Amino acid sequence: MTGIQCCPHIVSFKEAHGLEPFKITQKWLVHCSTPEARQVRARSCTCKVCNSYSGRLHTCLHCIYFGCYERHHIHQHAQDTNHYLAMDLSYGQTYCFHCQDYIYDKQVEQIAQHEWRKVCKFNGWSETLLSTLPYWEPTGVELESLRLNPKRRKIAADSYVGLRGLVNLGNTCFMNCILQAFVHTPMLRDYFLAERHECEKDQCLVCEMTTLFQKFYAGERTAYVPFRLLHLVWTNARHLAGYEQQDAHEFLIAALDLLHQHLSASSDMVNNNNNNKIITGRPSTSSTENSISREDVNGVDDDSNGSSGNPCGCIIDQIFTGGWQSDVTCQRCSGVSTTIDPFWDISLDLPGSMSSPWHCMSPTQTAAPGLAPTIGTVNVTSEQRPMSLKDCLNRFTRPEHLGSAAKIKCSRCHSYQESTKQLTLNKLPIVLCFHLKRFEHTNKSRRKIATYISFPMDLDMSPFMASRRSVNTRDENTVDDALKENKYSLFAVVNHLGSLQSGHYSVFVRQHRDQWFQCNDATILKATIPDVMQSEAYLLFYHKQYIDYD
Repeated sequence: MTGIQCCPHIVSFKEAHGLEPFKITQKWLVHCSTPEARQVRARSCTCKVCNSYSGRLHTCLHCIYFGCYERHHIHQHAQDTNHYLAMDLSYGQTYCFHCQDYIYDKQVEQIAQHEWRKVCKFNGWSETLLSTLPYWEPTGVELESLRLNPKRRKIAADSYVGLRGLVNLGNTCFMNCILQAFVHTPMLRDYFLAERHECEKDQCLVCEMTTLFQKFYAGERTAYVPFRLLHLVWTNARHLAGYEQQDAHEFLIAALDLLHQHLSASSDMVNNNNNNKIITGRPSTSSTENSISREDVNGVDDDSNGSSGNPCGCIIDQIFTGGWQSDVTCQRCSGVSTTIDPFWDISLDLPGSMSSPWHCMSPTQTAAPGLAPTIGTVNVTSEQRPMSLKDCLNRFTRPEHLGSAAKIKCSRCHSYQESTKQLTLNKLPIVLCFHLKRFEHTNKSRRKIATYISFPMDLDMSPFMASRRSVNTRDENTVDDALKENKYSLFAVVNHLGSLQSGHYSVFVRQHRDQWFQCNDATILKATIPDVMQSEAYLLFYHKQYIDYD
């Protein structure tokens, strides 16, 4: 940054083109205060040379051109066309190729500040909160410091920043592996490192989580001791208190629920001060209420259409909340009753479970009238191994005949009839977590199901969407966009090693694109992709490849 006086090149550019190029770029490509603007950015902003979204993407302010800074594709465009001004799409800074530096201009900064405030208001921030977070404008001292120290630290592609062990505080491996998964969730990382959370409480789990992220990304290598976070979990989730081994899945749901509650409470507190209280849509929940399994949705109520609750809009709901669609079809009149329920993760039965015998539709079996056909799979026995994650999903979403013991009163024909029920996904979360139900508790025994379940590095959830039913009547471009938005990439795998009585949790996490590491409490080792894919997965975390801004 050259100084408070702007460079002569941007002055001549403004005289020739005015401020409109800056306004358009800030509104539609940098701050994106509307869903339409976010869709434009998501679908259009790729490097014209390498088709990459990364590499510090810049846009030319003279013409419609996108190029990455790190691979010098935007530099090559400037050299070929003599288009000397470009804007960084991540931060909205203007770069001058004549000055070979990012430059400061008062009018351009005012445009950026205006669009930034629009984004904040769109996200529900109050004027009082905005006044406490003023748009930064460098002082003369800061500008002089930047001039004297022009070099900037850059995180390399093989950087280990963000990798740090966690000390086991006494059978707390179940907590450590979930915290590692959280730390390596990109949108959670961005939220907590941006210090978006405002709170006045003495003991707040969100504040402690912010500290955890800051400690992980400060560059230190020694293992971190999460004793304050553990104390807060014990205080707020009594069923997890104590030094006996706990279930990592149960901790995941409890942590999400506590973070959700604390975020909602702090949001209410901030908005109450402005007489503008936000009413959250999700009620106070137990530690397992937002984890959905097939048993959770077997209750039938034909009169209850629509959603059972709306997400409150906190960062937890934005990232983890999805929606199951349950369609109950009357066998007499084919009337369909639809209910949509929110979830934070999907619990899947495994082959070998006594409580839920494994049986799938045969390839030739068809769906009941009024229901879309599901992907056929062969009948499975304990000898037919290995099984896959998609096999489990096929079974979860297959049509199920409820039988004469569970007749419903159809709202269409007004009589009690047998029905067929099918689950599909109505809304996909940004982070999709699968819980493979390896621990079985029956009246007579408690055991672990050690069946190997294969899982893909890239997962397409399109076959399990409710929208697939009308795919033949939709526009081809719309279908292509929908299929793209349903694709996920694996970024964390929690494993349980040993028996039910004496086991241990560890987790594989993805760093950058294809670098994997195994986090075993305080020890972190580099891992290979085969190490990850051949592991005995208990929890699988997938992140959307393309984010839907609707």
